[in-house]
This record gives sequence, structure tokens and C-alpha cells, in this order.
Amino acid sequence: MAAVPWPETANDHTGVVNGLYMFEIEMRDGKRGQAKGVAVLCDGRIMGGDSYFYYTGHYTFRNGKWRGEMTVNQHTEAVGKSLAFAGKEVTCGFSGGYSAGGAEVEGMALVGKTSVSFTARLTLKEAM
Repeated sequence: MAAVPWPETANDHTGVVNGLYMFEIEMRDGKRGQAKGVAVLCDGRIMGGDSYFYYTGHYTFRNGKWRGEMTVNQHTEAVGKSLAFAGKEVTCGFSGGYSAGGAEVEGMALVGKTSVSFTARLTLKEAM
């Protein structure tokens, strides 16, 4: 899926910068936790991961705002740790703002019957 600006801003060339980002996620509400990792944002696609999970998804953008969805899957067993998303495929929705150097989002994930809100900060490390 290509990164497509919302129709009314099809000529907006200041979109989300394609590149490699470092991210920090902070979960709140029903599950507490945090994660740090890397993600590649490229033409509307999100791919990345951290020590235990990988993330795939897509996004759209307009006028400094963006939104999208991600699916989170566990790739490594966490011996001795209690992970919020352990063993579950979790879909998350998010929205927030972006600039040339990064982005911030707020989002929501449904983990079983528990809603988990989260915030994340992405910092551009290398543009493509």
C-alpha cells in the first residue's frame, strides 16, 4: 500500500519522511509497559520490531497529521518476563503528528478483552 496523502492535500510534499526510525512506546491503562526498537516507514508501510515483537502496518498523512494501523506479533519467547501482548496477535490503531525529524502518536490496542492505550515517539535516524 502506498503512502497516499488524504485526497484534499494530494499536492502536499511535506509528508512523513521515508526512513529508519527509532521508537519508544509507553503503554498505559490496563497494561503497563514500554518498548524501544526500530521501524522503517516507507511509502505508507510500517515494518519494524524490538527484542520480542515485530510490527507491520500502514499509514496515511495530511498537513502534519498521520494515522494508521499496525499488527504486532511476538517473535521471541520472553523467559521470566510478563509481556503485555505475550503470544497474541494484536492490532493497534494510532494517530498523531509528524515533522521532518520524527513523529508522535497516541493509540489503542485491544489485548483480549482489555483495551490498552499507548503513546509513542519516533525519531528519524536515516532518511531514504
